[in-house]
Amino acid sequence: MPELCVNIDHVATVRQARRTYEPDPVEAAFEAEAGGADGITVHLREDRRHIQDADLPRLRAAVRTKLNLEMAATDEMVGIAIGLKPELAMFVPERRQEVTTEGGLDVEGQEARIRDAVVRLKGAGIPVSAFIDADERQVEAAARAGFDFCEIHTGPYAHAFHDRGATHALTAEELAKVARAVARVQALGMRANAGHALNRANVGRIASIAGVRELHIGHAIVSRAVFVGLREAVAEMRRAIAAGACDGR
Repeated sequence: MPELCVNIDHVATVRQARRTYEPDPVEAAFEAEAGGADGITVHLREDRRHIQDADLPRLRAAVRTKLNLEMAATDEMVGIAIGLKPELAMFVPERRQEVTTEGGLDVEGQEARIRDAVVRLKGAGIPVSAFIDADERQVEAAARAGFDFCEIHTGPYAHAFHDRGATHALTAEELAKVARAVARVQALGMRANAGHALNRANVGRIASIAGVRELHIGHAIVSRAVFVGLREAVAEMRRAIAAGACDGR
């Protein structure tokens, strides 16, 4: 069964709406782990819209599972990651005007620069992941750049599922793209994760794909937590993942 890494960025989003001290992302990490999370994911954005620099050492000290740091492939962020020593660093694209990450990282278009950043992180003993679209060219570029993991962007599948339904041909097509990308990641000697826009309704089919190691899910879990609490929202997602993984077998 794929592991579940819970992204707690949007707990910090609520805090930053008032520029105050609550809700505390560290408490969120504790509750997520208590609900069965296998890891905690945070994205330190260049504009610091949710997670703040001061959160990172507190999370590093508090997280008992593993800490995944999402970030842009910049000198500043690489330096922060080297100081933090997360269990996994993941390069994602960033645009200041976007509400959330809108697509995968273009590794192919900036391969040399990204390879240098990967070398720096791996030299510090930090495994590195690329958040990429389900595109064979990007998978191959990630392999050439030296990534250990690729996280396949599941947004197109999730949006097709929501807009067209679980049985629509477009949903099946997008799911097949993810599955092919996962297989190619493995064939090139990397490990495959997946994430973006996954929720309890659509996660099962992604969880059933052979070779998916981790699912990184945040917004749907934090949204559900408004009604049932974060610990239970994580537990619910784990059950949905388990059901999907069993169906796949």
